[in-house]
Amino acid sequence: MAIAQSHGVPDIVARILAGRGVALDAAARFLDPTIRDLLPDPSSLTDMDRAAARLAQAIRQRESVAIFGDYDVDGAASAALLKRYFDHFGMVAEIYIPDRIFEGYGPNPQAMQELVSRGASLIVTVDCGTNSQAAIEAANAAGAEVVVLDHHQVSGALPPAVAVVNPNREDDMSGQGHLCAAGVVFLALVRTARVLREGGHDAGPDLLSLLSLVALATVCDVVPLIGVNRAFVVKGLQAARQMQNPGLAAVARTARIGEPLSAFHLGFLIGPRINAGGRIGDAALGSRLLATEDPVDAQTIAETLDRLNQERQAMEQAMLAEARQEVDAELASSNPPGVIVTASDKWHPGIVGLIAARLKEQARRPAFAIAFRPDGTGTGSGRSIAGFDLGRIVRDALEAGLIEKGGGHAMAAGITLRREKLGQLRAFFEERAASVVDELRAQDALRIDAAVSADGATIELCEMLERAGPYGTGHSQPILALPRHTIIDAAGVGTAHVRVNLRSDAGGRLQAIAFRAADNELGRFLFENRGQAVHLAGTLSINHWNGSRKPQFRILDAAPAAMRPIRT
Repeated sequence: MAIAQSHGVPDIVARILAGRGVALDAAARFLDPTIRDLLPDPSSLTDMDRAAARLAQAIRQRESVAIFGDYDVDGAASAALLKRYFDHFGMVAEIYIPDRIFEGYGPNPQAMQELVSRGASLIVTVDCGTNSQAAIEAANAAGAEVVVLDHHQVSGALPPAVAVVNPNREDDMSGQGHLCAAGVVFLALVRTARVLREGGHDAGPDLLSLLSLVALATVCDVVPLIGVNRAFVVKGLQAARQMQNPGLAAVARTARIGEPLSAFHLGFLIGPRINAGGRIGDAALGSRLLATEDPVDAQTIAETLDRLNQERQAMEQAMLAEARQEVDAELASSNPPGVIVTASDKWHPGIVGLIAARLKEQARRPAFAIAFRPDGTGTGSGRSIAGFDLGRIVRDALEAGLIEKGGGHAMAAGITLRREKLGQLRAFFEERAASVVDELRAQDALRIDAAVSADGATIELCEMLERAGPYGTGHSQPILALPRHTIIDAAGVGTAHVRVNLRSDAGGRLQAIAFRAADNELGRFLFENRGQAVHLAGTLSINHWNGSRKPQFRILDAAPAAMRPIRT
């Protein structure tokens, strides 16, 4: 193929790129995305010039600034990104992260007034603020101005801020709606640095050195890895591997990552630990970790977050077991719901998002998990499937008066509601979503990018597949088929995983694993077919273990060699 010949990649990688619409003349940029080539003009975002002018003014006048962030990874990384920039100028820049349980998502009037009382003349909201009209009015009344740097979908009128920079505003024509909040903040700093430079002022630190935070947020917020997001992750990982951010280095140590950092590590090992504080502990721990320059402070915070993450995992397992009983019964009914909505009085509100994600995977349909408090107020979180805009249906429910608060984006959303509205909300979701979800589920299939055998699954192939990354939403990891491979052995490992040894007809060997499959249909199939030839579908990557590197196949689906595959 032309891509293989022109760019020195194996045919299998060239077929993957071509199958995903990467043209010959775009392949080089795709394989090596750069900030220089892909960074959009920050001024193309509505209100960006006003935001940058106000940030530059605060820097020149050495104002006291408050940064109001969200309690997830994107919020923590965005807040730390902004604070690191302000710290370069020796400014007073306080980070405020609301308590998930007592304050909920986004700015509230009391917190904004408190920040002003402590001296803030400018408040910058990151990963929140677009739908916080009352809170921003309170800040203005108390004597502070507000700049909003956000990416969430808009509900109602925009707040009275100096600037609302959000590529998902209806009047924003930049085409950058795929950015996470940290991406928006990075663009704001690029524009601010330009304003300062044009005015003869110090433009601040090297922004490329801060890309590790942007990469972390981009991966953990599950935004599409298209456009500049690809460059953010590729170049951000390069920066992260240098371990110059004390917080990232400390959390990598506590997570026992003994190999070069990858998008997998950011999303599945580092991100959950940073999130743990916002879920069941001090919501500000994540942003403090990412903002600090003190290695001792960073190690202390990282160890605290690691402990909280272990506690979170135990709580999640208990909650998930309860939720699955309810969902299993619903799915076994003659008319299963299009959207899963499960709730309990016993659940921790900081973990419902994780429960929703697991239920979405199990049911292959959008899912909400809601934790109700004794006063009858519920805090819920939802996760969606590809093609279904969860943020839009939540906005519709808000406009219909079925929930008290709600917002998010296509793949994830949060809601607040009263217990007595739960039945009406379920009916509303069913009416609006059932037919769409049924259609999406009917179209749902593993799309095979190429076939490979154990003999051809080499380290060299894994490395070339990595070059075609990073992988995530919008550019999923290539799905490979392993036709007619014999299961030599299958055994449980870790927490509910299944490790499998495979052999091709030609005698090649390959180690494989099926995550969280020990108690589901896929796991049972693997156990029951020891010694049998099967077809397998999954992804290929490098497994680093005790200093060695070996190819490893992650099994996503399997079938007897003469039958159609099963799905879990």
